[in-house]
Amino acid sequence: MKAAVIHGPGKITCDTVDDPVIKDPRDIILKVTATAICGSDLHIYSGGIPQPRPMVLGHEFMGEVEETGSAISNLKRGDRVVVPFPISCGSCFFCSHELPGHCEHSNPEHYGPEGGLLTEKGGALFGYTDLYGGYDGGQSQYVRVPYADVGPRKVPDNLTNEQVLFLTDIFPTGYTGIDWGEVKGGESVAIFGAGPVGLMAAKSAWLRGAGRVIVVDTLPYRLAKAKETTMSETILWEDGAKEVVEQIRAMTNGRGADVCVEAVGFEPERSLLDRAKAVINFEKGSPKILEACMSAVRRGGIVSVLGVYPMSYDNFPIGQFFDKGLIMKGGQAPAHKHIDKLLEYVVEGKVRLDDIITHRLPLSEVAHAYDIFKKKEDNCVKVVLDPWS
Repeated sequence: MKAAVIHGPGKITCDTVDDPVIKDPRDIILKVTATAICGSDLHIYSGGIPQPRPMVLGHEFMGEVEETGSAISNLKRGDRVVVPFPISCGSCFFCSHELPGHCEHSNPEHYGPEGGLLTEKGGALFGYTDLYGGYDGGQSQYVRVPYADVGPRKVPDNLTNEQVLFLTDIFPTGYTGIDWGEVKGGESVAIFGAGPVGLMAAKSAWLRGAGRVIVVDTLPYRLAKAKETTMSETILWEDGAKEVVEQIRAMTNGRGADVCVEAVGFEPERSLLDRAKAVINFEKGSPKILEACMSAVRRGGIVSVLGVYPMSYDNFPIGQFFDKGLIMKGGQAPAHKHIDKLLEYVVEGKVRLDDIITHRLPLSEVAHAYDIFKKKEDNCVKVVLDPWS
């Protein structure tokens, strides 16, 4: 089969690899009909999260059931499904508490309670390095789906692939940021990052009754997409965090936003000085967007951290966190917890997901797709790949 294989930082190719096979009675083999590149895939592509051996990437995918293991009774060949990105056994302590990203069984070689940089990670994720289980991902023509009696959800025949594809990750993730923010109605929500997750967070804020939604980004074309697809107010980050924070406070009676959502992660656009500081401190990336959220949120407010942060940072503003009495929540989104409700929103026409797509490319052009997505060229916001064209 054809698959997108990472061979090291900046090198991903469409290769011919062995077809996946059933390894456990709870497996299925899925014929992938649509897949997408996620912003968190770029952390592997850049080398920010290491992957020493070649691996098939991709955790946003859907398709048709090709083969089922002997223990699978809820699915049959030909069923059309979307697959949540965490790999969840469905029965351990964390899975039973709606925390599939912390599954105790799916990542046996690297799992642990500590949450370290290279050891004691959480549960497995599709196509997301050996640290998170080493499972090949779905940027491919076929993929093995473990615990298939728990994860995949059937989708209605009258909905297109693109209408439901983002139920795999970015819509549940964006929604989780708003859920963690305890948005009940009338709140001001500031979202840092107008990428796919940030746009889904903005859509989710309106679904939960937010009174005001503000999206911040460094690129005008991404803010234009935010206005077009989420009807949010926007702020262009030009001269640094201070000016952005001042604008958010001016828009919220001087207090700051009730909720700030961090949807960028540890690899934001950075100055030469920022990069030098990281080298001196033996750090990768920067927490500057998270720090901006902590300044922009009001006292007693909530910061939801959806961007990936794989390591510790020096000079973290714990004093500000304490003095302002903030609540901070973050981590892998519990996609299984929300996916059924979010599918109903799509079915009922309460939300549209496919309007953020800017590029549709064949899997054979995956190298070009990653390149323009990372470099934000050609006004790229979201790429969907067709494994069969």
